[in-house]
Amino acid sequence: MLDQAAHENFPVAPFFLPRAWRADLMALYGFARLVDDIGDGDLAPGGGDAVLLGLDRVQYDDRPALLDALEADLHRVFSDRAPGPKHPLMRRLGPTVRRCALTPEPFLGLIEANRQDQRISRYGTYDDLAAYCELSANPVGRLVLGVTGTSSPERIRLSDAICTALQLVEHIQDVAEDLGRDRIYLPAEDMKRFGVTEADLAAPTGGAPVRALIAFEAERAGELLDEGAPLVGSVHGRLKLLLAGFVAGGRAALQAVAAADHDVLPGPPKPTKLSLLREVGATLRREG
Repeated sequence: MLDQAAHENFPVAPFFLPRAWRADLMALYGFARLVDDIGDGDLAPGGGDAVLLGLDRVQYDDRPALLDALEADLHRVFSDRAPGPKHPLMRRLGPTVRRCALTPEPFLGLIEANRQDQRISRYGTYDDLAAYCELSANPVGRLVLGVTGTSSPERIRLSDAICTALQLVEHIQDVAEDLGRDRIYLPAEDMKRFGVTEADLAAPTGGAPVRALIAFEAERAGELLDEGAPLVGSVHGRLKLLLAGFVAGGRAALQAVAAADHDVLPGPPKPTKLSLLREVGATLRREG
């Protein structure tokens, strides 16, 4: 599960960070990957994770039960009482939680986002979608600030803007994949405004209305990235480079979407490594 980190859109624990930070960020990634794989039904076959979480092997595809069991294991991470957490990834999380004095709330938010995915597959308004991102994305940035010891109310506000933007970028890139899971993360009010139906999103390529809708959503994500980008200039050293990588990853992904003429239906447009490096440099020069 942890070997998937190298294939994520944005850097998880790059080599230039201090070893302790890399270990802590990989522990956070292990948790986030586990909860997402449960929520998406992407666990390894055989029911091994269900057993590790204290369930019967036959419950390997019972997502609500798995999320409940994961939450129970999370509470064991934060408890001093025996027995400790059951799942190896949760046991790995324990030292990070204690060393960085992390609180349960961001982890619980990620679990709740995946519970919401089991109940809600369409979002009527942008405000509805932003509330989902508050659970599904913003906790990640808050945890990164916690691990690096740089949390403050203003940095959390800026981080939330970046994380929501990055989640929106992924929604834009993954329209076809999400629809294959019977999920649409484009607000219904925006689809109506641009005259886009669900059938339009199922087409092999996007027509003019779909591309106009994607351009609108991309502009919104870009504005949020710009709003949060001053976070980069508020920190120093290697953390500045890490946060610049997050912002640059979002910007480079949006550039790839634009280069595809906002047609994301054939597959997610991905930035090249060169375009990402150029955007990292530009973000560092602007300090955001």
